[in-house]
Amino acid sequence: MIERYSRPDMKRVWSDDNAYALWLRVEIAACQAWCDLGVVPPEDMALIRGATFNRASYDRWFEETKHDLVSFTRAVSESLGPESRWVHYGLTSNDVKDTALAMQMTEACDLIDGDIGRFQDVLESQAIAYKDTPCIGRSHGVHAEPMSFGLKLALWWSEMSRNRQRLAEARSRVNVGMISGPVGTYAGIPPQIEASVCEQLGLTPVAVSNQIIQRDRHAEFVQTLALIGATLEKIATEVRALQRTEVREVQEPFGEPGYVTKGSSSMPHKRNPELSERVCGLARLVRGYATTALENVALWHERDISHSSAERMALPDTALAIDYMLELMTGIVGGMRVDTRQMMRNLELTRGLVFSPRVMLALVEAGMDRAEAYDLVQEHTTRSWDDEEDFRDLLRTDERVTAALPGEALECLFDYGYYLGHVDYIYKAAGIGA
Repeated sequence: MIERYSRPDMKRVWSDDNAYALWLRVEIAACQAWCDLGVVPPEDMALIRGATFNRASYDRWFEETKHDLVSFTRAVSESLGPESRWVHYGLTSNDVKDTALAMQMTEACDLIDGDIGRFQDVLESQAIAYKDTPCIGRSHGVHAEPMSFGLKLALWWSEMSRNRQRLAEARSRVNVGMISGPVGTYAGIPPQIEASVCEQLGLTPVAVSNQIIQRDRHAEFVQTLALIGATLEKIATEVRALQRTEVREVQEPFGEPGYVTKGSSSMPHKRNPELSERVCGLARLVRGYATTALENVALWHERDISHSSAERMALPDTALAIDYMLELMTGIVGGMRVDTRQMMRNLELTRGLVFSPRVMLALVEAGMDRAEAYDLVQEHTTRSWDDEEDFRDLLRTDERVTAALPGEALECLFDYGYYLGHVDYIYKAAGIGA
């Protein structure tokens, strides 16, 4: 697992201690179900509820058996007397392990949901703070039209809302249990036991199983986290691009407590977007695990074990990485330095060329043929590009333009505020600041 990036709560979810505790919960719940059916005597059940698990005992048994569930049940039985005969009664290993794993994935979903909620709070706060801040919009990496910087954050907030919905849907499909025997036929254990165990543990019984809970559920879990990772990478990539020296509109937190204070061992001036780069790197790791999870879906007959070794790494590593990435991006976006003066300097970098669409449409509205208007405006944009002249000044001295758009009719087209006119509508439609 990626121990370096482990956060305490998520690390606990995927710890051996938590897995064994969940196995014990499943075993006790199954005994309770058998007791309710009149198989396990109530006096035995009272003692079984106090069963404990000893890791040292487990390790000793594992050295002998090399089988995790056999070692587990024997270690648990050491805390009991004759009533230990009911532990694992009628169950197969994956009745216990897959049901417990489902609870681990559910716990992970709940933690990540909280992470997303906190990240969205920061995104919304920053979106509101910069709602009316003009900046240049870019397509193909080239200046396009002015926009609101807050809209970038609003877009990310909206995408994270969809990710949160996807996570809830994935949670509903992994929050399931299975107590159906070696090949899913309930031959040695009636369906009532499964229903009771799942009710006790807050799970939904799977409709059909074989020896395992089917891995399309686990693949959806990992793919959903990979989508969250892709969104985080998208945001991190934008921060990296905006922090470039030639752009310098946004910078990651630098020098504050808990953040980098030195950017380079040889260049004291360096402030690198290394946190965002870290997010991008981890997103690649998560996408790789998504492929692994998909390949775990196809198993031989009613089950083989080829998925097991892979998902012991893929499931915890993916959850740990996304949990960490969300925390990291929350800090980056919440503490980023936004240079609104530099945004305005970049808006002016092309000397008014961003107003070319408005001028062209205004000429058309004034009665000029569209092709003529396009060619006329392009003539001046070309000259502005090539000769580094102000596009607005070129228009002001062209009688063809001033005849169609005299005085204020032309000047009012050079207003950055025009491009922010529908920002309130977009925020309201998205539900930001509601």
